[in-house]
Amino acid sequence: MLFAKKSKGFCVEIGEHLTLMARLSSPDAPFVVEELKELAAGDKEGIAEWTKAAEGKGGSGYVHATCGVFPVKRIVRRHTLDLKRLKDPAYFGEIYTQQFRVEADKYTMRVLNPDDGSEYDQVKGTQKEALFCGLPSDEVIAVQDQLLEQGIYPERLELGTLATLGGVVSYLKFKQIKTPVLLLEIGSEVTHSFIVSADGVDISRPIPSGISAMIPVVQKELGLKDEESAKKLFYSNTFDFTSMGGTLVKKLLKELQSSIGFYEVQTGQSIGSLFCTQLPSSLAWLGTTMGAALGVPLIKVEMGPWIESLDIKLAPDVTLSQPEEKWFGLVSLLASHQNAAPEEKK
Repeated sequence: MLFAKKSKGFCVEIGEHLTLMARLSSPDAPFVVEELKELAAGDKEGIAEWTKAAEGKGGSGYVHATCGVFPVKRIVRRHTLDLKRLKDPAYFGEIYTQQFRVEADKYTMRVLNPDDGSEYDQVKGTQKEALFCGLPSDEVIAVQDQLLEQGIYPERLELGTLATLGGVVSYLKFKQIKTPVLLLEIGSEVTHSFIVSADGVDISRPIPSGISAMIPVVQKELGLKDEESAKKLFYSNTFDFTSMGGTLVKKLLKELQSSIGFYEVQTGQSIGSLFCTQLPSSLAWLGTTMGAALGVPLIKVEMGPWIESLDIKLAPDVTLSQPEEKWFGLVSLLASHQNAAPEEKK
């Protein structure tokens, strides 16, 4: 009964801080978004309750969904290839171990073209730049098990980062924005940074510093007794941290400035705007702080016109809660769900 006919479609984005869900009028395009739901990422009961009550699941009892996930150890890295070595079967494995410091046999990897996200052809490849994407193989199984426990059957599982990158390229083309964007996914332990233009992903770099590194600074600055108290206050949205913002992002800033400097020297282009995705609403101010410290304005995404341009329709009673930008990843996922080839969606 697992594959009984479904009358609705679903998309789910599970980030480090938020879980966003959409119920669609049909499993395939064209569809109307009938419901949007936002929950804290750790609210497993809330997710299970929503899936249990969701209409249009078919006979399986599961919500059959396209799922975007953000595993902590994900890899999304642009790398320059040695074309002479492309035919060598050991070459990509060496890149994984030497450049990305991971064991090749423990990772599920795909290699894409950084300009359009299509699969890189190792046999006929002539392009020197490639985008390596992957996650630990055991994490694929763990994520699938977790989703099933919460009533979600992942028909398609993709790295949410890739959907977001595709969304940024699409948005820049739609708005005819010529300057590149600095995209940051600020996680607890790692910040994934990308420089993206309408032509694709220009630079990618993981920085081993995230929100956790800011907690001891909060504790010290405010004279709190332990890190747990500092963490609670930091996430609570009851205290204005903007005055100490510069101190909190100092480490991250230094790393980002070197990436931006290198890019600007290489290309002669300046970063036009900053886009921080994956932050909970209570930490939205971090984006403003980063932008001010870097001297780069935050991108103001006009979600409505862009969603229309993707041929995604929202039902009359469905609205994006504020800040609208937090829905960017889910909308990008909806667009990739819509464009998936039929055989991919089986």
